[in-house]
Amino acid sequence: MSGHNKWAKVKHVKGKLDAIKGRTFTKIIKEITIAAKNGGGEADSNPRLRSAIQAAKDANMPKDNVERAIKKGTGELEGVSYEEVTYEGYAQGGVAVIVRCLTDNRNRTVAEVNKIFSKGGGNMGTPGCVSFMFENKGYLFFSKEDNPKLTEDALMELIIDAGAEDMKVLDDGFEVTCVHSDYLDVRAKLEAKSLKVSEGKVTMLPKITVKVTGPDCGKVLRLIDAIEENDDVQDCYYNYEISDEDMEKYSAEV
Repeated sequence: MSGHNKWAKVKHVKGKLDAIKGRTFTKIIKEITIAAKNGGGEADSNPRLRSAIQAAKDANMPKDNVERAIKKGTGELEGVSYEEVTYEGYAQGGVAVIVRCLTDNRNRTVAEVNKIFSKGGGNMGTPGCVSFMFENKGYLFFSKEDNPKLTEDALMELIIDAGAEDMKVLDDGFEVTCVHSDYLDVRAKLEAKSLKVSEGKVTMLPKITVKVTGPDCGKVLRLIDAIEENDDVQDCYYNYEISDEDMEKYSAEV
């Protein structure tokens, strides 16, 4: 997951902030819509909707956008009907990739995702070919920049009390994981202790990682970038491990 954070920072530095923000809003709106469609428009009784609304708050999305998306999901407003589809495959070097999509045209989406894999030197696989390498988890990142007084010992005590499972110390902050269904509860308890969540979501974390070096790094990063830029893609999960040096060197090619 630390690789994910590094790649996100690289894209920000490369001046893609406006495009990323636009895609983020679109993805959140689609997530809110399908969450409301499948589980109803009341956030208190719909955990998926609560998570999507929290993502909207994190992205500073206007409240009106959120309310319209909920109404489209519940049928109070006319909107596009989406279905969920998930594809699995491999990038260069045997990196496992899971692509979760929300689409109004399944045939278009599978064709586009397959083309991205092929063009990027990877290949799509059969359902289940890589999903066993990942686990569904709640994920929280507390950057040292956002939490300058936070120490490892202090956070460890707090996450134990909050019911989280694990913590990893990084150069620029701390990663905390929990059972996916406990994500919002754990987050609320930690925020109540005046901690600022730098990034938070329910996601698929790799159980094992694949180390990628040299020119393969550029190929993997380009493939992931192309997948994430597709309009139908909601999330892309991957298990590569790339050093800081290679990340800096080969991200310039993307």
